Amino acid sequence: MNYKLHSIRLTPAMDLKKSLLTFLKKNKIRAGAILSAVGSLTHAEIRLANANKAKKVKGPLEVIHLNGTVSMNGVHLHISVANSKGSMIGGHLLEGCLIHTTCELVILEITNQSFLRSPDAKTGYNELVIKEL
Repeated sequence: MNYKLHSIRLTPAMDLKKSLLTFLKKNKIRAGAILSAVGSLTHAEIRLANANKAKKVKGPLEVIHLNGTVSMNGVHLHISVANSKGSMIGGHLLEGCLIHTTCELVILEITNQSFLRSPDAKTGYNELVIKEL
């Protein structure tokens, strides 16, 4: 088997991105993907498409979707959240998204690969580099 599942629950006031990175490093996860994420945030910090700075979104907010690649070497995650009126917004997950009541995550670890991040001259961002183990 080249896969392993991890389930975690984040609690109030934890930073979603920081806590996820801590978990990935503690468990030495070299490659993975978010399978499921449900929960709520007191507020969100996201980077919208082609933007240079963070957008602060007031909450409380429901986490509608969290998607992306993860490893102890870095993450690339997109998040969608909805406010109490049902209006949604999404973008790149940044630090500063604090858990309101809970966030339940299921992570798929790919045990025969390693995800690294390396500068890409074409995009100007650190992009995914996949290594077979």
